[in-house]
Amino acid sequence: MYVAWRDLRFARGRFALIGAVVALITLLVGFLSGLTGGLAAQNVSAVLELPGDRLVLQPVDGAAATFTDSTVSDTTVAAWRAAPGVDAVDPIGIAQGRAEGPGGSGGVALFGLGAGSDSTALTALAPARDGDVGLSAGAASALGAAVGDDITVAGTTYRVASVGGDAWYSHTPVVALTTSAWAALDTRLGGSGAATVLGVSGSPAWDDVAAQTGTTATGTLASLTALPTFRSEIGSLALMIAMLFGVSALVVGAFFTVWTMQRAGDIAVLKALGASTPALVRDALGQALVVLMVGVGIGIGLTALLGAAAGGALPFVLNPLTTLAPGLAMILLGTLGAAVSLRTVTNSDPLTALGSTR
Repeated sequence: MYVAWRDLRFARGRFALIGAVVALITLLVGFLSGLTGGLAAQNVSAVLELPGDRLVLQPVDGAAATFTDSTVSDTTVAAWRAAPGVDAVDPIGIAQGRAEGPGGSGGVALFGLGAGSDSTALTALAPARDGDVGLSAGAASALGAAVGDDITVAGTTYRVASVGGDAWYSHTPVVALTTSAWAALDTRLGGSGAATVLGVSGSPAWDDVAAQTGTTATGTLASLTALPTFRSEIGSLALMIAMLFGVSALVVGAFFTVWTMQRAGDIAVLKALGASTPALVRDALGQALVVLMVGVGIGIGLTALLGAAAGGALPFVLNPLTTLAPGLAMILLGTLGAAVSLRTVTNSDPLTALGSTR
């Protein structure tokens, strides 16, 4: 990389400019990735903590099953419990409401939970008595409530029995009730009081039982598509991230294409002096890799600093998947973009250096 290092020293301004562009694109991609992860967590973290091997939803009028519309009748619950291979069926109610606490009020997601066959952070919130509730950390903060305080939901007062970790559903913090208390509350809110989803554990013939009961049975991750807001929100952000990756490849490729064309004569001279094409290719790609690594490193550092600063005000996730993974993808795509510019290197004619085309 002798020629590459001399180029980097001689044209510091140009390479600093493209490095700054790479750093800014990395910052945008990293910040969007962290924001996407944070928004996703505030949308579906409670669903990911639901008990059971699969989640059973009831479609309405032939449409795709969603958490918003699903209502599982007692007959369907009994059919799943009677199915061979089923170990446990946990009816779970989900509704949206508004709660008032000693220090504030706001929208909450009301979950009716039993003891559950699985122990998760969400089921740990389930209270033992109908007059009690369990608050997620977000709900406790929004309502200004602690263990022993009273909160009011739809005109009914409940005592806070526990405060747990973060649990969110459709960007609202979770308040957990017993299944019977939730059914009564859902009726007062205009619902039917029937369970929204079943958490089923075991190894039954899933497709057969689902067909017999007119329900759908999917894994926890697959069930996330039953949240319409999750699909639209994550789809839009993922599209922007993909477009930024494409822009990064185009920008880096365009820069090194122009730069390599300007050095066509120098490359021809090097070939005339005996430099091999593979050596020149390694030189050009090594130069691009240095610029990309410096720019991406700066971008990741800025993402980490801004993400840590914004974590308290924005739903932002700062981890290797939102920093290192986008950075590695940027380096890979940028290198591929730079590789497109190597046509001048591989096709350069040494006779150019001797004046045959001048």
